[in-house]
Amino acid sequence: MLLLALDTATPAVTVALHDGTDVIASSSQVDARRHGELLLPAVDRVLAEAGLKLEAVTGVVVGTGPGPYTGLRVGLMTADTFGLALGVPVYGVCTLDGLAYAADIEKGPFVVATDARRKEVYWATYADSRTRLTDPAVDRPADIAARVAGLPAVGAGALLYPDTFPSAHEPEHVSAAALASLAAERLAAGEELPAPRPLYLRRPDAQVPKNYKVVTPK
Repeated sequence: MLLLALDTATPAVTVALHDGTDVIASSSQVDARRHGELLLPAVDRVLAEAGLKLEAVTGVVVGTGPGPYTGLRVGLMTADTFGLALGVPVYGVCTLDGLAYAADIEKGPFVVATDARRKEVYWATYADSRTRLTDPAVDRPADIAARVAGLPAVGAGALLYPDTFPSAHEPEHVSAAALASLAAERLAAGEELPAPRPLYLRRPDAQVPKNYKVVTPK
């Protein structure tokens, strides 16, 4: 097994290789505006670090969000392209699940929250690092304060809103190393991983104007 994992659902552009036993190379850069520019060089970098060629990859793992539309689709389209070019399966893993897996919280329940912009967070609750209790959602922190009161929290969204998440922990952003390790563990257990379908949870920021004026040539 050689899994190539990547995620662009958060400001982190993150890539890793997993050989079925351990992560053998990884790269993470935080830049919310350069997902498309940074992702492929990161793939080249981890392959070079591992001393392997892309053709050695037997499966691709991609974070499915939730995340902002533009950044999220960079990773998903890249993963699909690699899968088609190599003839290997592409597996989807919820980005929040990757953060939960990497969290240094011994006992749940706890919350994972990432920055959804617009003064909102993407979030879900977990029984432990491998078991999600609720579907991913997007809300204003104040609107979910009662539901998450008293729970430890992980992620950039939790760190941004300490009034709602007073017990916020690292990591801030997801790592492809965690996604790859979680996917490898599930595959080894015989679990069927979902297809890489994006969790946008809301419409993209860019919209076609509803009542624009049509200009015709004279």
